[in-house]
Amino acid sequence: MRIGLLADTHDRVDAVAELAKRMAAGGVGYVIHAGDFCSPFSLKPIQDVHLALNGVFGRNDGDHEALRAMAMTGLGSELFESPHSFELMGKSILVVHDLNEAVARSIESHDIVIHGFTHREEMKTRGKTLIVNPGEACGWLHGAPTGAILDLESRQVEIIKLTDANWSNR
Repeated sequence: MRIGLLADTHDRVDAVAELAKRMAAGGVGYVIHAGDFCSPFSLKPIQDVHLALNGVFGRNDGDHEALRAMAMTGLGSELFESPHSFELMGKSILVVHDLNEAVARSIESHDIVIHGFTHREEMKTRGKTLIVNPGEACGWLHGAPTGAILDLESRQVEIIKLTDANWSNR
């Protein structure tokens, strides 16, 4: 199963739409978001390409109830307080916005940890645990919106970076 990974969308709807479109074209049907959507309308591009969503709130998410309500209009989508643990295809997954010290102590009890907050894409392992930050979907700080596709079985991560000519000419 291939899943999309997003974080730090910060209301940049055009970037979210392009990342979601590329994820759907890459065989993704499900997205995990590690927080900082900001406003409910930033979820619409994910819904427009019929991707289910599971995510956590970040530090910049304002109206949690409006975000939850918007998420619920999607295909089996839900948003949770951070940290959030769940099982998917036999893998234990932890989703957090900020990989702080308290969360860091429980990392190795999960197969996969997805986080955001730093706005930089990163992949590393600690013991058996794969830790992924898909970077900033907004591209506000570092100039190129990013997301990722994770193959749950092989644990391979593909970073999607919107730097090509088709994106840059917008």
